[in-house]
Amino acid sequence: MDRIKLNDALDVSRLVYGMWRIGDDADTSTAHVQNKISACLDQGITTMDQADIYGGYEAEEILGNALTPGLRNQIEIVTKCDIVAPAGRYADAKVKYYDTSRAHILASVEHSLRLMKTDHIDLLLIHRPDPLMDHHETGAALDDVIASGKVRSVGVSNFRPYDWDLLQSGMKNKLVTNQIEMSLLCHEPFTNGDLAHLQRLAVPPMAWSPLGGGVLFDSAIAALRTKLAEIGADQGVDVAAVAVAWLLAHPARILPVLGTNNLDRIKQISDADRVTMDRVTWYELYTLALGHEVA
Repeated sequence: MDRIKLNDALDVSRLVYGMWRIGDDADTSTAHVQNKISACLDQGITTMDQADIYGGYEAEEILGNALTPGLRNQIEIVTKCDIVAPAGRYADAKVKYYDTSRAHILASVEHSLRLMKTDHIDLLLIHRPDPLMDHHETGAALDDVIASGKVRSVGVSNFRPYDWDLLQSGMKNKLVTNQIEMSLLCHEPFTNGDLAHLQRLAVPPMAWSPLGGGVLFDSAIAALRTKLAEIGADQGVDVAAVAVAWLLAHPARILPVLGTNNLDRIKQISDADRVTMDRVTWYELYTLALGHEVA
């Protein structure tokens, strides 16, 4: 498994295991979660993606219950903060909102450390752009959690280039990634400037929902699915592996975040790393995803 260096303090596995659904599994036992992590590690997948809000603010604790010191030392933990929704510890919230205040960021870091039973977070992301963000306050808070040693690196999620530039202007440390939605079905970042912005900065992006939330396999896009299956049959992998390989083929060094609770599927995540995809094949899939040829 290739590794991608985000900065001098952190490198991550090219494929990332997403834990947003870990609380939805019928089995959230320590042993079962450990089996999922072990299945990832067997493939060289060491980076685990979390967020405080996942599972109604319960997913981090599910992971923490499974983390022995030995397992913790083998993985990188990504988590996120700033979404406040009427659930879990914020059940009394009157409305869903974003909070990028210093107080909220510091409190969120402490919650995450406690719930995941760890002394540091490898990568903390601001989960959503906050229209009320004071970039000086937010930036200083992110610099401070790095200085404290409680967070190794920071980045963002779902930010547009102008959101990124605003926050970065209030920081000493460099943002190391932007986790955005990208897939064959969500291909706008390839042309709307989001990916180009990160490429110019030499910042590897993370891609959430790289399989389009499962819609990629819907019969409504039969031609695309047929082509994915054809390529997969030629290379001995399933359609999911080909769809992820489409992202891996891009020079921006995209880091797909893949989440499944099925142990057999977890064991197949790295199949995407075996797929060979040339420019013509990439554009064949892109054309089918667009529904028309490029201009």
